[in-house]
Amino acid sequence: MGSAKKSSAARTARIEEMRRAEQARERRNRILTVAASVVVVAGLVVGGVVLIQSQSDDGGRSAADDAKSAGKFVTDADGVRAWKGTLGREHVTKSVDYPVTPPVGGDHHPVWMNCDGDVYEDEINSTNAVHSLEHGAVWVTYNGDAPKADVEALAAKVKKTPYTLMSPVDGQKDPIVLTAWGHQRTVTGAADPAVDAFLAKFVQGRQTPEPGAACTNGLSK
Repeated sequence: MGSAKKSSAARTARIEEMRRAEQARERRNRILTVAASVVVVAGLVVGGVVLIQSQSDDGGRSAADDAKSAGKFVTDADGVRAWKGTLGREHVTKSVDYPVTPPVGGDHHPVWMNCDGDVYEDEINSTNAVHSLEHGAVWVTYNGDAPKADVEALAAKVKKTPYTLMSPVDGQKDPIVLTAWGHQRTVTGAADPAVDAFLAKFVQGRQTPEPGAACTNGLSK
């Protein structure tokens, strides 16, 4: 009888010990669950703060600031300035504040300026002209300081050269500028050997993002 009582007491003790162990495990699990929840919530809060701060920082910069800090010109041995930086290629219908004048690339209007040897007497929309550059055209521009004889001689050359266009750009610093996608140089006049060299290298040159794309059926004025 005494042995049975002892066995029952031992069994009860083991059950109680197992119950205490189970309760301890449940407490640990609850603590771990709460801790994990705290970590997740803290992470979400921090992430939200960072996202809001990032959006706030982005909102403080304009598209023009981003564009103007995106790259710079590096002058090659042949005198051509190459743009080192990203040039966007999105189609937009609004004006674009390009970092240089004339622009050498970037986001542009969905419709290109005709560039099959087209000469424009008035200024044209830069966003349309940039689309022509994307097609592999060379854009010849001049300001009010360019000699009339040089303007006429360059116009005659452009008219004979597919994938070129020409127009005045009063905002440019130099009298005569030649521009291709991502490349640009100034020339002293129509007789400057750099004119033919630039045309030979960049008309449908290796820099062309869309080689073979049309230079007709776009805008003509």
